[in-house]
Amino acid sequence: MATLQAIYRQAADAFAAAGLDAPADDARHLVSGILGLSLSGMMSEGARELEADEEAAVAAAVKRRLACEPVYRILGAREFYGLDFMLSDDTLEPRPDTEILVEHCLPWLERAVQRNGAARIVDLGTGTGAIAVALLKNCAETTALATDIAEGALETARANALINGVADRFVTRRGPWFSAVQGRFDMIVSNPPYIVSDVIATLAPEVREHDPALALDGGADGLDAYRAIAAQADAHLAENGVIALEIGFDQKDMVTAIFREAGFTPVESHRDLGGNDRVVIFASARKS
Repeated sequence: MATLQAIYRQAADAFAAAGLDAPADDARHLVSGILGLSLSGMMSEGARELEADEEAAVAAAVKRRLACEPVYRILGAREFYGLDFMLSDDTLEPRPDTEILVEHCLPWLERAVQRNGAARIVDLGTGTGAIAVALLKNCAETTALATDIAEGALETARANALINGVADRFVTRRGPWFSAVQGRFDMIVSNPPYIVSDVIATLAPEVREHDPALALDGGADGLDAYRAIAAQADAHLAENGVIALEIGFDQKDMVTAIFREAGFTPVESHRDLGGNDRVVIFASARKS
């Protein structure tokens, strides 16, 4: 029987030989996830000999990663903003850059709660529900409506709301953008598809072959979703409300122009962990 340390080393070496970007990290997260260990447990239990079924499970997962399936797709879940989220075929993986969006939404929600005693958000194209669930978990006086065009995504989002203890404040509706939305909200938030259609074929196989195309494809110029949101946002935004959006690294000026034309004022923008433009926030056109 091989030890945990030996199995980890074999996986890391195989990933390096295959040219994967972060072989050691991939091996560490994959092996620990398959065996149900913390990363510290990987260190402290390195000398433990694995059972045959454990070796087989790790070997099967390594084979999938060598075929360019992402680590967290293999594990079926990923951490986001300190919470655990299940994944499904209809959802993107929630990624660290999107945590920037949550971080800068929270102060606006807190101010809405201070004004009104509570806050309402609508998360358009919710996917796993990661954005809405993270906001609810960190702002107890908030309720969320989450929309998506994929019923599978909404099922996953509802499960994630339940897992993270916010299901009583989380409602889903199926439909594109505002088609299933009624009422006004203190915050409209979205991480919409923003990749130019022609670029999708050039993406890494981890993204191109495993992320749902509907969650990636932003149309001929990558901006279709922003136009759709801007066109209807004013009918669903409460007084003093804001629209908070994730954007592609080169889209800040174009998205800002779309929302200015619709009557909104940019109030904040933020960069991601790599220094790229990633979040824009617009103020309501309606003032108190």
